[in-house]
Amino acid sequence: MKYVAVLAVGLAFSLAACAPAAGPVQAGADAMPPTLFVANKRGNTLSKVDLAKGEEVLRLPSCTNPHELATSPDGRQVALACYGGTSVDIFRTDSLARVASIDLGENARPHGIVWHPNGNLYATAEGRRSVFWIRDPLSETRALFEYGTGKDGSHMLAVSPDARTAWTTDLGSRTVTRIDLVTRRAPMSVTVGEEPEGIALSPDGKTLWVSARGSNQAFALDPQTMEVRETIPTGRFPLRIAVRPQGDVAVTSDLQDGSLSVIDTASAKVIRTIAVSSPEETEARFQVTILWSDDGNRIYVAETASDTVAEVDYASGAVLRRLKVGNGGDGMAILP
Repeated sequence: MKYVAVLAVGLAFSLAACAPAAGPVQAGADAMPPTLFVANKRGNTLSKVDLAKGEEVLRLPSCTNPHELATSPDGRQVALACYGGTSVDIFRTDSLARVASIDLGENARPHGIVWHPNGNLYATAEGRRSVFWIRDPLSETRALFEYGTGKDGSHMLAVSPDARTAWTTDLGSRTVTRIDLVTRRAPMSVTVGEEPEGIALSPDGKTLWVSARGSNQAFALDPQTMEVRETIPTGRFPLRIAVRPQGDVAVTSDLQDGSLSVIDTASAKVIRTIAVSSPEETEARFQVTILWSDDGNRIYVAETASDTVAEVDYASGAVLRRLKVGNGGDGMAILP
């Protein structure tokens, strides 16, 4: 498999009202309450939810069929993968004003996205069967590097803490692919279940967790050798997987059951099932993306069909409230 690299300086453009340079989140005027951002894929909008108030405080147009979101390390911007188009768009977190639109090229269809602590963005380009590294995304001299996966449906994305490695789930090819972002070695792909989609790296970087929605399974992989260490049965159609910040559990979003499977990461066994919706509500709510709060006490579950986000207390498993968002809420990002 051939490595593909494309460097383009100035390929993307910055729009008016560019965001300030990256830096620590400031107290006082720049400080924000705990905030959830939601990409509404059917409404083509972006929602901002004040978690202290428990209500949506702003909703503005975004792009066609927006999906995954990622907040900047300084908390001042949120990046959006425009799955219905070719760009990664960046918005201010305070006003949702668009400050940049970064075009990834013909038929890109960006989906998975990570805004790394190093300040760089990483995104899948499903239509191009590739992954992009966007260096200095808010700079006028930003640079884009493209890495081919050679696989169909490169969808979701994880990036190592040192930003040397990225991993994708390739829905159409039934594989997980490891991409070396630095040494430019050829990608390594392994078959993992049926329709692998969810992906998450453990906080210590030692285990890659994958959920395969077509086979109702989760997998623990060695991130470097790509060996499958453990195979865990889950609920039905585990669309996403997310590891708690503490690293003790991984949770899958089981769409057809309306539940969450809680996997103990040490034993690689399901230890709890959390019901988010009743059997009668499952199709009406259609849960998709899941996201942990920064302290690991809450799980946010995007319910795409009912235009809500369920806030779940991890300790008790209770649904504390349902937050109203736009039409087809899916991708989420959070500011603590």
